[in-house]
Amino acid sequence: MGARSTENLKEIVMSVAPLHRLYNHYSELPFSMRILYTGALCILGMGYLFGMFYLFHIYSGRDGNPLDLTYRDLVIAYTGSGKGSKIEAALRGPMSAMLPVEEANALVTWAQQGADRPTYETFIRPTIDKRCMSCHDGSNPHLSNLGGFDNIKKVTEQDTGTGFYTLVRVSHIHLFGMTFIFFIVGLVFSHAYVRPLWLKYLLIGLPFIGEAVDISSWYLVKLYHPFAWVTMTAGAVMGVCFATMWFISMYQMWIARTPAPVLHRAEGDGVIIG
Repeated sequence: MGARSTENLKEIVMSVAPLHRLYNHYSELPFSMRILYTGALCILGMGYLFGMFYLFHIYSGRDGNPLDLTYRDLVIAYTGSGKGSKIEAALRGPMSAMLPVEEANALVTWAQQGADRPTYETFIRPTIDKRCMSCHDGSNPHLSNLGGFDNIKKVTEQDTGTGFYTLVRVSHIHLFGMTFIFFIVGLVFSHAYVRPLWLKYLLIGLPFIGEAVDISSWYLVKLYHPFAWVTMTAGAVMGVCFATMWFISMYQMWIARTPAPVLHRAEGDGVIIG
């Protein structure tokens, strides 16, 4: 019985791609390293979820429906609504729930009537300070700075979408941040046993391609609106890859049995090539 089991194990090992000499499965790692990997994955997973909620909050509702995120929402975000001011588009869209209707209407009316300074100092500034400055104080590069008359005057101009230099600023933040996220998740996932191997390579490499395509499409949407579909697709690809690597890593680290080829190598009679 033991000999038959050994032969079956050898058949399984020979039927799959051999293990790389530098490859270590999670079961071969020190317990401390698995705890380190698990902690990193849990925190990054939480951060990714909060990021998704934040993106939905920022971009949804620009087309008038705050309950979903659509192609039209992205087009308006990057190219503008083509009518009204930036502050009006925000108050009628994603910021509609941030202040009472009468105060929002007063801000929109003031913007439509020319956004004069005396009215700002008397009636508008107290509302802005009370309702908006906790977020729009200039500390967040993703949000308009509403501190002072000169800054709020800019958002009363016609809505032309996200400015070029704002995109540049946000791009470099995302490029650095997302690269570190996918490097860490990919490094942890590299210890997973996945066959066919091309699927593993694809899951590790695709997020970086998706990141470059996603950020490039922000600028291209301004030139040709259908590139918003590229933005949505690239974001979805990154999300699927992140989730797949996360779940496979956690499952193989703590739940799944050690793969047969790894066990075979541990016995010392497996052929390992570089």
